Amino acid sequence: MKPVKIGLLGLGTVGRGTAQILQRNAAELERRCGRQIVIHSAAVRNASKVAAEELGIKSTSDGAALVSDPEIDIVCEMMGGDQPALEWVLSAIEHGKHVITANKALIAVHGNEIFEAARKAGVVVAFEPAVAGGIPVIKAIREGLAANQIQWVAGIINGTGNFILSEMASKGREFADVLQEAQELGYAEADPTFDVEGIDAAHKLTIMASIAFGIPLQFNRVFTEGISKISREDVSYAEELGYRIKHLGIAKKTDKGIELRVHPTLIPHQRLIANVNGVMNAVLVRGDAVGPTMYYGPGAGSEPTGSSVVADIVDVVRVLDADPVNQVPHLAFQADVLSDVPILEPADFESAYYLRVHAEDKPGVMASITSIFGQLGISIEAIVQKESSPGEGVSAQADANTVVPVILLTRLVREGLIQEAIAEIEKLDSVTQSVAMLRVETLN
Repeated sequence: MKPVKIGLLGLGTVGRGTAQILQRNAAELERRCGRQIVIHSAAVRNASKVAAEELGIKSTSDGAALVSDPEIDIVCEMMGGDQPALEWVLSAIEHGKHVITANKALIAVHGNEIFEAARKAGVVVAFEPAVAGGIPVIKAIREGLAANQIQWVAGIINGTGNFILSEMASKGREFADVLQEAQELGYAEADPTFDVEGIDAAHKLTIMASIAFGIPLQFNRVFTEGISKISREDVSYAEELGYRIKHLGIAKKTDKGIELRVHPTLIPHQRLIANVNGVMNAVLVRGDAVGPTMYYGPGAGSEPTGSSVVADIVDVVRVLDADPVNQVPHLAFQADVLSDVPILEPADFESAYYLRVHAEDKPGVMASITSIFGQLGISIEAIVQKESSPGEGVSAQADANTVVPVILLTRLVREGLIQEAIAEIEKLDSVTQSVAMLRVETLN
């Protein structure tokens, strides 16, 4: 059989890793597929021409020409960004090419359009490398857990944020200090917004939720909260209470609808996922038949992500001559039966909560705070008053009084009620600054 020819859009970090694996493991891949896989050419920017020369790959600066080249069977998009990636992917599909992409933003935002175009053209769009780097979590949810009704997915799906929180927990460092080190080490971009504010994780969660629950991709409905406001004190208090703070993406199916949320989360320290540190990723998936399963590994990097790209290439090569109707659906469920389950607003989320209140150390303050919870029907799991810290968080009204941090853990409650409670607590004269709130998940 004639070789399968690959066109690479981009030869940066992931593109180079993909090319290296295809070349190094060519014989093994041919044994797996029954056909030789060769790189036809790569569309590169000026900075990547040297990489192309080193790898012996023919290069071009014309991506539009590459995706329409009749010699190419599969296009691998590893450029990132919105344009021209979207234009070239749709063009590749129009020209009958199968597509593999590592671009999570492209799939999360434009995936519905892309998959519809691919379905009409009878081609495959694969995207395993778009979520959690080298961890085959898309394949696990879509195929390995196909017998299950997925109940929830929770994951550490951004290595930069996990590195920062791990350093804050293990060494008692401040957020800004660790972020600077992450940038120096190359874990964080010069503009770290996508990582530390949860946008990158929200892209990935959008994709996992769609596959888990059979819903259209809905990135604009994901509630997103970053880690830039996490204090060293909160990390320490959480540890004392038996929790670790992790930046989680959570997709949960409830009787009322689906929760899609990315935020810092307290997790019991004995959970495996609470002990995932550094730049590593981990995803927990709970199915009704199998129970909880966890997938762990490198969430980024040249060859780890390249491994997922090549795995998708192998899958596509194996079905090149198959009837498109009988291939695994892009989003796990048949396209005409994707469910219109409502996506819940943040006020309707249900969780337990951690609150840190700075209040004057005087009689009656604790009673005032707890009475607010009682009036709203919120059950308190624990209350801890920390040692007094003169001057900390002192307002103009309270400059003569000692202020103490009061830590409260609630039981499961609707978020709208917690927000009401916080608003009432902050009205108290004895409370000197805004209440810090973090969500708590047991992940049972």
